[in-house]
Amino acid sequence: MADADKAAPSAGLDFHTPGTRTFLHLLGNTLLTSVINFTAWFAITFYVYLQTRSVFASAVIAGLFLVMTALTGIWFGSLVDHHSKKTMMLLSGVASFVLYLASFVFYQSVPHETFKDPASVRLWLLVTMLILGVIAGNIRTIALPTLVTFLIPEDRRDKANGLVGTASGVSFLVTSVISGVLVAAGGMFYVLLLAMAVLLLATIHLWFTAVPTGKAELAEGETPEPRQVDLRGTIKIIRGVPGLIALILFTTINNFLGGVLMALMDAYGLSLVSVEVWGFLWGFLSAGFILGGLVIARVGLGKNPVRTLLLINVALWTITGLFTIQASLALLIGGLFLYMCLVPFAEASEQTILQRVVPYHRQGRVFGFAQSVEQAASPLTAFLIGPIAQFIFIPFMTTGSGVDLIGGWFGTGADRGIALVFTLTGLIGLILTLAAMGTKQYRGLSHRYLHTPAPEESTPADA
Repeated sequence: MADADKAAPSAGLDFHTPGTRTFLHLLGNTLLTSVINFTAWFAITFYVYLQTRSVFASAVIAGLFLVMTALTGIWFGSLVDHHSKKTMMLLSGVASFVLYLASFVFYQSVPHETFKDPASVRLWLLVTMLILGVIAGNIRTIALPTLVTFLIPEDRRDKANGLVGTASGVSFLVTSVISGVLVAAGGMFYVLLLAMAVLLLATIHLWFTAVPTGKAELAEGETPEPRQVDLRGTIKIIRGVPGLIALILFTTINNFLGGVLMALMDAYGLSLVSVEVWGFLWGFLSAGFILGGLVIARVGLGKNPVRTLLLINVALWTITGLFTIQASLALLIGGLFLYMCLVPFAEASEQTILQRVVPYHRQGRVFGFAQSVEQAASPLTAFLIGPIAQFIFIPFMTTGSGVDLIGGWFGTGADRGIALVFTLTGLIGLILTLAAMGTKQYRGLSHRYLHTPAPEESTPADA
């Protein structure tokens, strides 16, 4: 363990090893499918709004996606653990292809005038099929980090996780642009044609990619596990790792607070610039994900990703509290770009921690459980914070006592009411993060990561 720690700061990915080459094939394949899946999600959101002009309908689509993600995570994790990783990734692509094909046939057979009614059953049937096609792709996002555990040497996994973050940034960068162009050109017609073509190519590529997988041996006295959704067993393994429940809870709380950004950022940005400028700005800001992921791939996360995770969150919440402290476009752009650069560090840190402290044969379920719990928080905040901002903070900074209390230096108006929500959210997040750094759960998880060897995997066999 000590040798690995010493090597961690300088060891880079060896692109000549079979494991790393396989990882890069899987990463590229996952990037391709992620781009097309999220293009379909963005496209149906754009299409429904353009057809119905209903903000409520667009919000429902986002809510449905996040709720379905939360509900399926544990099940998908069980599938990944109990079956060949390659098989599950292939089935993920096939399921998405079939659902997009059904959506295409349905879209072509139904008069498009029926999609203009936000209460149309046919509209929501189309939306549901498309969202299920996107959700099926989440199997890949659970399987990929478990394969990183097996394919990449332990002292280089943080760098591999950085490349995963880079891929996420690339997909985020191009998805909205592709979606907008295709929807403008032909509604959902070209979107679905492209989705089916890309998934077919990705499936063929994955079929011919040799993907090794380890079959972890049971510990002495451990009974074979049921090949089903094992929520009780998953919770048991999480509770057995000191601080792991606290880590998942910490990330959940962060996502809960982060839902504020998801719900109010567009409204705040559009108070400063036009919608066209705001769209191009997000394209530029998304490059921060790519930059952050590349930095991780180069330098790693340090000896203790648990500490790195909390320090990164200190920086993220500080930025959240300060980037809207004044109505400045430069401050907004600079703060958001730095925020985007740091987010991959937080995500890669959590993945690296789980890959070390969770037994390999349980990682799919733990990643799925974490995905379900953590992603359930953001939509809850998004639904709650809109009314709170509308009826409390905006009046407070327009006609309320906030004008006299802080308006002289903070500014007044509806946009400053939204800005105050960001500032207070950043303050709350910073306090919680600093408090977490002093807990025994933090010390316990750090000790477990630093002093417990990673589970040994068996000799790989082609899946």
